[in-house]
Amino acid sequence: MQMIDSHIHLDDPAFDGDRRALLAASAALGITRFVVPSVSRIGWEKLRRLAAEFPAIAPAFGLHPWFCTEHEERDLVDLEQFLIGAVAIGECGLDQGHNRFAIDTQLYWFRAQLRIALAHQLPLIIHCFKATDPLLRELAPYPEVCGVVHGFTGSEEQFERLIERGLHISFGRALLAGNSDKLRNIVRRIPAERLLIETDAPDQSIIRERTEHNHPASLLQVLRTVARLRELDETEAAKLCNTNAIRLFNL
Repeated sequence: MQMIDSHIHLDDPAFDGDRRALLAASAALGITRFVVPSVSRIGWEKLRRLAAEFPAIAPAFGLHPWFCTEHEERDLVDLEQFLIGAVAIGECGLDQGHNRFAIDTQLYWFRAQLRIALAHQLPLIIHCFKATDPLLRELAPYPEVCGVVHGFTGSEEQFERLIERGLHISFGRALLAGNSDKLRNIVRRIPAERLLIETDAPDQSIIRERTEHNHPASLLQVLRTVARLRELDETEAAKLCNTNAIRLFNL
C-alpha cells in the first residue's frame, strides 16, 4: 500500500536533524510522496534544494497569511522564478481567527498569488480559517483556478460551499480528536474525488485529549480513520486519496 501526504512541512527546522532517516522510515511504511508547501520567501531556496535531493518531495512555493510582515513586493517576482518543477502555489490563503494581520493585508498577498496561479495553471494550497466568505469571494472571478483547502476543521455549511466551488478538501489529525463527530460526518459525505489526507507535520502536534509529536507516520492514523468512516479497506482508501492528489498536483 502506497500513500501520499498531501500537506507536510518537511522543510521545517524540526526535521533538520533526521530528515533522511525520517523519509526512509516513511517509505518503509508505504508513505512515498510528500507535497511540501512553503510559507515565506526565506524558505524557498531550502525547499528547492530538498526537492532536488529527495525525489519524494513535491514542492510548492507561496506566501502564508501568518507571515505578512516577512513578505516583500519583490517576492512576487521571485515566486514566478521558483515555479519550475513546483506542483502548486502555496501555502497561501486567509485567516481571520488568529488576529495576526488585517484582512486587507492578507487579501493583497492572496490576490497576487491567485493571479500567479492562474497565469501558470497551478493549483492553490489554501489555508482558510474563519475566512470562508472572503475566500469564496476572491475565487469567484477565477472559476478555472483549482486547489485544496488543507487541514479542514470547518462547519458542514462551509464544507458544502467549498465543494460547490469545486475545491478539494484535505483532512488531518483533527479527525482523531474525540470531539470531531462533525468532521467525521463530513468525511463520510465528501465526494470521493475531492478527498485528500495530510499530516501538516510538524504542526497539528496536539490532539485535544493528548499531546503527541506529529510526524509523517501519523498519516497512517488519518488513513485508517478515513477508511473506517467511508467503509473502505485501507488499500482502497489510500488509492482513492492518492488518485486525487496525483490528479490535482499533476504528480
